[in-house]
Amino acid sequence: MRILFKALLGVAIVFMFYLCYSSIMTPIRFEAEKAVRDDAVKRRLIDIRKAQIEFNNLNQRYTGSFDTLIYFVRTAQIPIVLKKGELTDAQLEKGLTEARALTLTPEEAHQYGINDFELFRASFIRDTSFVSVLESLFGKGFPIDSIQYVPFTDRAKFEMEATMLESKGGIKIPLFEARVRFDVYLQGLDEQEIHNLIDARRSQEKFAGLKVGDVSSPNNNAGNWE
Repeated sequence: MRILFKALLGVAIVFMFYLCYSSIMTPIRFEAEKAVRDDAVKRRLIDIRKAQIEFNNLNQRYTGSFDTLIYFVRTAQIPIVLKKGELTDAQLEKGLTEARALTLTPEEAHQYGINDFELFRASFIRDTSFVSVLESLFGKGFPIDSIQYVPFTDRAKFEMEATMLESKGGIKIPLFEARVRFDVYLQGLDEQEIHNLIDARRSQEKFAGLKVGDVSSPNNNAGNWE
């Protein structure tokens, strides 16, 4: 009987040790894995933001459609201006502009203090070329279709929407937001830790996940971790 008691006591001690160890290590392991997933999701959200900003630059609005955004990045082109040479202060004071400088004739050049016209034309160049948005923002061969999918999920998509907010002065402000909830990209990790994380955010009246932009108010397209 005494031997059985000692055996049960030993098992109980081992079990208690395991519970203590588990209570310490579970949140540590959760935070370590969460940090890895957070980093991947943030990088993907930043890619979405880059694409949206360029879309807005050319269209004066954002889009709530990934199909539209991805097609834009894959097919659109943006102008790149090669600038070589600068006008002198004296030339600027005489009213010479960059646009005018590109059309000067040898006869007109003298009034701006340009004595060697051929040297001036060779050293002052403004050349516009076009490059694809995809190559400019992400590099050639970047898998642009992937920006819509949340890392560490079975191809779950980010939520994305766009709107046009009208200010009190009647100015229309384009806004967009891309987001993903904790319970989507942290799925598979400790459920209690996920619930604790969500409850903490909700108690602070904050979005329980990661996002960039905000469709309710302008925030310069910042991420909620920045």
